[in-house]
Amino acid sequence: MENYIDLHIHSNFSNDGDFTVSQLMEQCQEAGIRIMSITDHVSVKANHEARRIAKDYNIHYLSGIEIDCRYKGIDLHLLGYGIDENSSDFEGLEEHIWDEERKASLQRWEMFKERGLEAIREELNQLSNLEEGGIWTGEIFAEVFLAKPEVLNHELLLPYREGGNRSDNPFVNFYWDFCGQGKPCYIHLDFPSLEEAIQMVHKNGGKAVLAHPGNNLKGQLELIEEMLPLGLDGIEAFCSYHDAVTANALFHFGLRHGLLMTAGSDYHGKTKPAVRLGGYYCPVPSKDLETALTLKGLLG
Repeated sequence: MENYIDLHIHSNFSNDGDFTVSQLMEQCQEAGIRIMSITDHVSVKANHEARRIAKDYNIHYLSGIEIDCRYKGIDLHLLGYGIDENSSDFEGLEEHIWDEERKASLQRWEMFKERGLEAIREELNQLSNLEEGGIWTGEIFAEVFLAKPEVLNHELLLPYREGGNRSDNPFVNFYWDFCGQGKPCYIHLDFPSLEEAIQMVHKNGGKAVLAHPGNNLKGQLELIEEMLPLGLDGIEAFCSYHDAVTANALFHFGLRHGLLMTAGSDYHGKTKPAVRLGGYYCPVPSKDLETALTLKGLLG
């Protein structure tokens, strides 16, 4: 395998992840991934088990998290690497964001209902990763709606069905099209600012890396330069969402500013079936990325 590093993977501790930690380890081993990080949404719970069992799979494990945050009104994701997962800071952050997500889930439920797409709460909770339920992502709504025969021909769902122009990753595409920022069912959540998220990562011994900027900052990549004084350590230059042009532009930007450049697939499982482990374009060998991680103190 050409790419043996994947530093953006989600387990079922994320509200939209599909696999357990041990399942991910097995999959990474089979895919030839030798350096990995599980970066669950506002949760560090996977890190303990992953660190414990990684050596059994001959994998170097790097602790991680993905923090939802906001900069100048733009929703972003910040990756934190090499963090102390035992810190109470992350537990408090998770509790706050999940509470926000529960409120937003009910609002989305009503919004979809107004559009002729109804779901029973029990159906939604069955797909939720959280034992107490109540958090229903856009992907969960999509999975429920697309399985309902009574809305088989609903015009809003046709693009996500087989053969539709959004059917490659139907669940997450539905989320992006309806629940993403600026979309009809978007709910504003109380996220920390980018500066606060960076400070939290640094306070807990980690490096702060901006996730998939070619996606969240599409057409606004110049804003990354504004963010550097906030303490940003790096950018996820190489990921599943970046084509060669974007990846190369971010690579050269990172070189100019001496940034850590990371690579990750953003692998989830069924919510993003077109995304595979190590499946990103990268113009440099994995060995060079490994060397950079070592120089930044993230690999021993």
